[in-house]
Amino acid sequence: MTHSPTTPGVVASRLDAATLADNFSDLHPPLDAHEAHVASDRCYFCYDAPCMEACPTSIDIPLFIRQIMTGTPEAAAKTILDQNILGGMCARVCPTENLCEEVCVRETAEGEPVQIGRLQRFATDTLMWKNEHPFTRAEPTGKRVAVVGAGPAGLACAHRLAMKGHDVVIHDARKKAGGLNEFGIASYKSVEDFAAREVEWLMGIGGIEMKLDSALGTTVHLDGLAEEFDAVFLGIGLGDTNKLGIEGEELDGVSDAVDFIETLRQTEDLSTLPIGRRVVVIGGGMTAVDAAVQSKLLGAEEVNLVYRRGQTQMPASKYEQDLAASKGVKIIPHAAPQKIIGDGSVEAVEFAYTDASAKPTGETFTLVADQVFKAIGQALGDTHGLEMEGRKVSVTETGRTNRPGVWAGGDCASGGDDLTVTAVAEGRDAAEDIHATLMG
Repeated sequence: MTHSPTTPGVVASRLDAATLADNFSDLHPPLDAHEAHVASDRCYFCYDAPCMEACPTSIDIPLFIRQIMTGTPEAAAKTILDQNILGGMCARVCPTENLCEEVCVRETAEGEPVQIGRLQRFATDTLMWKNEHPFTRAEPTGKRVAVVGAGPAGLACAHRLAMKGHDVVIHDARKKAGGLNEFGIASYKSVEDFAAREVEWLMGIGGIEMKLDSALGTTVHLDGLAEEFDAVFLGIGLGDTNKLGIEGEELDGVSDAVDFIETLRQTEDLSTLPIGRRVVVIGGGMTAVDAAVQSKLLGAEEVNLVYRRGQTQMPASKYEQDLAASKGVKIIPHAAPQKIIGDGSVEAVEFAYTDASAKPTGETFTLVADQVFKAIGQALGDTHGLEMEGRKVSVTETGRTNRPGVWAGGDCASGGDDLTVTAVAEGRDAAEDIHATLMG
């Protein structure tokens, strides 16, 4: 992401290094052993645990919490990782307030759930920081599988296939593995280069070759992979960002929120990252919230997050909305962008108020802005000849596409939410189906 000198309000070093370090420190600091024991003691260890039902990867939550309480966090980590090999990252980024913790019996009875996410992080960190890999490969099967995309779905699929004894080659278009875990989430949710460390730890299973700078459709092609390998799994995400389709969208200072977040995630010195004085973020999902909050943390004086529907309809959870508000972000619901105003660079954005069906009412208002981030969703650029369901690849429950020998999962595939934990579940389940198919 670049900004030309024609946008005078977008500058670097708005805040000093110490303030930036504090702003981007760990959002939820890890529990220590005593805190984890106290937190685990609140669990009722329900027989028909609703938290398990709410977890997309079906982790045995009561079991792993009991294992923490009895002083065996490594065993707890194994319980977690059996179902979710990226349990460390999911403990950091999962919207637990909408999943396991929302249905916790303690939440229902007292309004204060068991801290499942933080307990999961305590367990997985305890194991991973010892550089132990709790799984071993089965005897080699002689089968080879190509995985395209080194994000959560691709990594989960590759690990499970390698564990079954298959040889896996992962192709990823970027120079670094991890997908959205590495490039697409707020920095304060995953500190100390955790995404890269988790990938390195996952590769410890063996049997996985990583080929970076290898993009589907340019470096490699689906037909060639299908011919070379016994099976192919696509975890390619959604590479194209949607356009607003309004006047002024190409002005300097207008960019995609995903590009901003990626740049921020890969910037070692945040004091060198330019940010506007008055920032407008258009959208209502997690990407919009992450971009808005991080703009404020970088030193933007005024950040407005504008969404075309009501606030209760925002894809971002209420917890994330409250987090944004606590950081000084103003959320403006029921407003749709009409045009971006400026002479060479952005100066303001005109919005129209919308009704309950998100249609403009005719009444407008204008927000002054020197930087605008678009976060209105993404789409799959090339369908690679596969059957589509809307903007995503059509798949069965186990990830099979309409093309024999080709599976897909994660954000690029139909069904499921665009969450890390959902992508892991889809990659894992596709791997099980691939294994069953290859072994007859």
